[in-house]
Amino acid sequence: MSKILTTHVGSLPRTQEVVDFIFAREHGKAYDQAAFDQCMAEACAETVAKQAQSGVDIVSDGETSKISYATYVKDRYTGFSGDSERNAPGDLKLFPGFLKRLADEGGTPQYSRPKCTGEITSKGDADLQADIRHLKAGMEANGISRGFMNAASPGVISLFLQNDFYPSREKYLEALSKVMKTEYETIVASGLDLQLDCPDLALSRHMLFQGLSDAEFIKIADMHVEALNYALSNVPQEKVRVHICWGNYEGPHVCDISMSKVFDTLMKTKAQYLLFETSNPRHAHEWTTFRDRKADIPDTKVLVPGVLDTTTNFVEHPELVAERIRRFVDMVGRERVIAGTDCGFGTFAGFGAVDPDIAYAKLASLAEGAALV
Repeated sequence: MSKILTTHVGSLPRTQEVVDFIFAREHGKAYDQAAFDQCMAEACAETVAKQAQSGVDIVSDGETSKISYATYVKDRYTGFSGDSERNAPGDLKLFPGFLKRLADEGGTPQYSRPKCTGEITSKGDADLQADIRHLKAGMEANGISRGFMNAASPGVISLFLQNDFYPSREKYLEALSKVMKTEYETIVASGLDLQLDCPDLALSRHMLFQGLSDAEFIKIADMHVEALNYALSNVPQEKVRVHICWGNYEGPHVCDISMSKVFDTLMKTKAQYLLFETSNPRHAHEWTTFRDRKADIPDTKVLVPGVLDTTTNFVEHPELVAERIRRFVDMVGRERVIAGTDCGFGTFAGFGAVDPDIAYAKLASLAEGAALV
């Protein structure tokens, strides 16, 4: 009987030394590049080791060197300057007292979100190659054969780094897909799996497109998938993971578009592995969408449901993890299920709701639950 593999969405807690280096770069302060590189290499090795100790089968670099999963592109590509508008999610606007509390308590991450103000071109792939090198070294040191690296999708870049240069959203997405295409191909050529982070397919509904109907939003989401699939045109589907989510924050989430409405859009992505939320209180019930539409899930797709919540410090019991995994095994078979997490544990450098030690305790429970299945 085949083992149920385990993985996660990608980002993991960073050490304070890593955070200090990242924000020195973010704020344009002087820092020693050799010391930066050494810090990232050592931190990545430690992150991979902790994943291995927790029982994670398919590991990542934890996005160690990145300020965030989307805005890191400003450090690797030209054409970004100034600042983009901050659009609070629609659900938080409905509860202004809670939104104020988050702001007052530092519950919202602070980092630069420049606009696209010029032509987007590569600054070179030194940062990417360093990330690849560090991850592969960590994998080798821990005897791990399978790893993945995150990359921002064209759509999520357009969500956080808004367009003030190209004549239309379509043209902006086109430009992004052309430059990101090389990054995606480089990751896969290194032997790693590629994960595309695509919260734009759900989160942006209540963040950037609040004034549209759901049907109008789906047209935009489909356009984002077209741009993504173009960028993946030379990448084998079996090397690609896509993650969709509604925002990795504790909040009411009463404005989230349902999985049933974005299901078809998700299935159109050129990715064999689909990662999605099924544990937090707003989306835990939506496993039934996959059950009810099992016939519409292509045979080539592998489901990677989030069986851990990533916004609370509860450590899920392995029996609960196993119960969540079994739902999907019963649908599509154990060969087409990998146990994952709702989202990342370190989406933004220096910011995360879950204590670092608890994050790895949750991953250990993930492995225990998978073993039960």
